[in-house]
Amino acid sequence: MKFKNKIKPYDSAAGGWDSIESTARFIFDSKASFKSVRNLLKINKNNGFDCPGCAWGNDNKSIFDFCENGAKAVSWESTNRKVDRVFFAKNSVSYLNKQSDYFLEYQGRLTEPVYYNSKNDHYEPISWDNAFKLIATHIKKMDHSNQIELYTSGRASNEAAWIYQLFGRMLGTNNFPDCSNMCHEASGIGLQKSIGVVKGTIHLEDFNYADSIFVFGQNPGTNHPRMLHSLRRALNRGAKVIVFNTLKERGLERFSDPRKPIEIITTMEKTINSAYYQPNLGGDMAIVRGMVKFLLKRHRLYKSLGKGDIFDCKFIKDKTDGVLEYFKSVDSTSWDHIIEQSGLTKKQICEVASIYQNSKRVICTWGMGITQHKHSVNTVREIVNLQLLFNHIGKIGSGLCPVRGHSNVQGNRTMGINEKPENMFLKRLKKYFKFEPPMLNGHNTIQALNAMTNGDVKVFISLGGNLAVAAPDSLRTKEALSRCGLTVYISTKLNRSHLIPGNESLILPTIGRTERDQTVNGNQYITIEDTFGMIHASQGISKPLSNKQLSEIAIISGIAYKTLGDHKVKWNDLASDYNLIRKQISAVIPGFEKLTNKCNVLKGFYLNNLASQHIFDTKSKKAKFSNASLPKSIFINNIENNKYFVLQTLRAHDQYNTTIYGFDDRYRGVYGQRNVLFINIDDMNKLGFKQGQYVDIETIWNDGIVRSVKNFKLVPYNIPSKNLAAYYPETNVLIPMDSYGDYSYTPTSKSVPVKLKLSK
Repeated sequence: MKFKNKIKPYDSAAGGWDSIESTARFIFDSKASFKSVRNLLKINKNNGFDCPGCAWGNDNKSIFDFCENGAKAVSWESTNRKVDRVFFAKNSVSYLNKQSDYFLEYQGRLTEPVYYNSKNDHYEPISWDNAFKLIATHIKKMDHSNQIELYTSGRASNEAAWIYQLFGRMLGTNNFPDCSNMCHEASGIGLQKSIGVVKGTIHLEDFNYADSIFVFGQNPGTNHPRMLHSLRRALNRGAKVIVFNTLKERGLERFSDPRKPIEIITTMEKTINSAYYQPNLGGDMAIVRGMVKFLLKRHRLYKSLGKGDIFDCKFIKDKTDGVLEYFKSVDSTSWDHIIEQSGLTKKQICEVASIYQNSKRVICTWGMGITQHKHSVNTVREIVNLQLLFNHIGKIGSGLCPVRGHSNVQGNRTMGINEKPENMFLKRLKKYFKFEPPMLNGHNTIQALNAMTNGDVKVFISLGGNLAVAAPDSLRTKEALSRCGLTVYISTKLNRSHLIPGNESLILPTIGRTERDQTVNGNQYITIEDTFGMIHASQGISKPLSNKQLSEIAIISGIAYKTLGDHKVKWNDLASDYNLIRKQISAVIPGFEKLTNKCNVLKGFYLNNLASQHIFDTKSKKAKFSNASLPKSIFINNIENNKYFVLQTLRAHDQYNTTIYGFDDRYRGVYGQRNVLFINIDDMNKLGFKQGQYVDIETIWNDGIVRSVKNFKLVPYNIPSKNLAAYYPETNVLIPMDSYGDYSYTPTSKSVPVKLKLSK
């Protein structure tokens, strides 16, 4: 595909004809148009497969239950282009490392297992049996079980995640670093501390009943576009949608439904929000604290005047702990601090608080604009505090909704991909499989990278994902990966991580979500959990591109069999009949009893969520108010305000996570390029810079390491003063590895302190 380099403001609504045109272009470019179209008609359907993109729920209200980015993901996977032995013989690893991330994945599907030959710098074919033997040999040579790191991408199925964690724990490790560590870890920890669950409390249908929906720190137009349909329907029936986002994003301003011909023909569009506020990066906790401060004052005034309570005092008394300590923290927070940190005026905060008060049913939803800061766990808990005051948990149309990014990232956690497993889960494993699982916590992603850097990792296996560019501090991350004894990548397409081999390295090609998974026992299906806790069956329909591609389950089972044998688990049987895996899941994980029957009969089911029933699995058996103070600064370092800008990393529209589909970011008016820096125009003028000039960006940090990127084009944008934005993974190099969230270890990708200078 060719890309024209230009900056041109986008005037149209999100969605609409441009979305259809973009979808058609990617389908055509896949070189497998018929297969791509057929796949799209089966996406997110009861008799089809779940979208391999985002984790938004399925409503099955349209024949076209997919979005533009979902179509990109499907066509990207459905391509007929191949990365085979001829490709690897022609292209050395050194050559491929000089190419863009877009170039690497555009080459097509991996078709057979390959081994890195360091003598000639090429990957070469290897048989599956020899690949499994090599992995088993390295594992058996480890000094202890914690010298292996088992990384997981969110797209792995429940069944694959289950046997992956089972294999690891039978080896004796809880080292399960995963993509959750780098995105929504703060959501899980914050929710667990406050209400005893690690996931949201609502169903997709709750959007049909909410009076107000508060959207914090997310850009659904690019990251999970199907959410726009839920917001649109809510607005159409009179609900309010209140948006807090640092950048003005088209997908949160105007939306034209591409599934409705009248809106395409007439260019009809509708506003997608009732009010739009632009806080400073990291200022959302201050906003919520300000709302509560205003409402607490009004609550006390009403009580003194005999007008009754604003808050649900009976619920607070019966079902919560810690409200008085929380109120003390609110009282001690000054309005000056709230205003300075939030970036909003007191009038704006009081205005939005009144909207909240007058809504009987409220949903609070958030994305990584909330979770990738140092104080993210406290921010999540502050949102929970607000909802608890009004008992907006467990009622129809009310609740908490962290919007998970990647399809089945939540399911992976449910299946046990967790470096800090619950004791009850381990006890159930022990009872069913009759072995002693490891009890000590394992490594999260940052801890795993540190272990690699120290030379303590003999084997790194990556079930999907692209850690080399997904993780922070890119140069240090790549160096860490290169120090592993063996790196193993289970992947559908070539990516940057494959080009950072350890002492030895394997790439193992797997089938995708869209493809038939045929075993001796017939076509197999897998299950997926969406962001609302709904379990779906998913079954691909296309023929795999190569007979040397295996399913993730077959690959993991093959490794496990060669390493552990089949004394306790018949790994090869699991690989041929996924119902046997579901039988194990049913016996160990509450809520999954008779899993196969539920999937076959009900075509999916909701997992039980205790918090939504006001059953709080905390130490006191009550919801717990957090009483954390607002941070003095959103950074670990004490940096004076006038010496830095705050940078957030984000996705472009032609991108999903680290997969780069193209070089356009249509909604932000950027075409044919990715090295751009969005900046407030007044800030640009004060610096004496001009639109289109190129600048170098350097991180301000205290460890003596220079972290910088060069030649980023200045693009004036509607963003608050002193706030900047640029695309990842290009700017991940700027994020220090030791800059991570309290409790969560999530990289602070949305609050990077930087300085600018003109490029030479």
